[in-house]
Amino acid sequence: MPTDDTTSATLIVAAAADRVFAVLCDPGTHAAIDGTGWVQASVDRSPLDHAGQVFRMSMFHRNHPDGDYQVANQLREFDPPRTIAWTPGTENSDGTLEFGGWIWRYDLAVIGPRRTAVTLTYDWSAVPDRIREYLQFPPFGPDHLANSLRHLAELAVL
Repeated sequence: MPTDDTTSATLIVAAAADRVFAVLCDPGTHAAIDGTGWVQASVDRSPLDHAGQVFRMSMFHRNHPDGDYQVANQLREFDPPRTIAWTPGTENSDGTLEFGGWIWRYDLAVIGPRRTAVTLTYDWSAVPDRIREYLQFPPFGPDHLANSLRHLAELAVL
C-alpha cells in the first residue's frame, strides 16, 4: 500500500528463500522480473554478492531523452537470503556515480521449506526536489510491483 514516498507488494513464492535470492542475485534475470520493457539487459554478468557492488543495466524508456540508456545500480544492502536492495544511478565519464534517491528492496521471509514471503518495496523518499520537478514518482502503475513479484516467482520455481 502506498505511503507518501514508498510503495510495496508481497507474494508467497513456492520456492525456498535461497532459490529466490539466487534469482535476484543474477543480473541476467532482472529484465524478466521487471516486466515493463524498461530493463533491457544486464551489462555486468557477475552475480551480485556484496554491499557496495555496482551492476549496470541497459534500459529503454520512451520518455527518456536518449530512449536507450544505461543505469549503474549500487547494492546498498546484501544479507543472503533475507535482503537485497539497490539504488539506481548514472555513471559519469570520470567513473563517479550519481544516484537519484530511489531504492529497490526485496525482503524474504522463510515460511516453509519451499515457501517464501517476498516483499518488494520501491522507496523514493530520498529523491531531491530538483529531480521531482521533472520525474513523477512512482514512475509506474499500481500493479507493477505485484507483477514483478509474479515474474520472480515464475523464475524461482523453474
